[in-house]
Amino acid sequence: MALFKRVKDQIIKAFWGKAIVPRGLLDLHDYFRLYGQIMFRFEKNDGKIIAISTNFKYGSIVTSGNDAKELDKNIKDAILTSFEVPSSYAKEANIYKTEENQEAYALA
Repeated sequence: MALFKRVKDQIIKAFWGKAIVPRGLLDLHDYFRLYGQIMFRFEKNDGKIIAISTNFKYGSIVTSGNDAKELDKNIKDAILTSFEVPSSYAKEANIYKTEENQEAYALA
């Protein structure tokens, strides 16, 4: 399923081209400008790390990973998905984990 999603997202990006960006990408940037970072609480369950947003204004973002690296990738993808942004636009979104607080994500 993940391979299918990545291929589909790349096709969408190739079809739209670089001149047009999805509306969700603009909404994502507006969200971070208005509300700031998205904070996450982490829990361990059955060998997985579960991340649950604590201050997302439009509900909750919940994802998991087997290790910190996978969890980081999944959190970024879940944020993009919340704004209906294809994962092929991850570079343009530029979501990163803030250094001063390892539980917060923001835009550059």
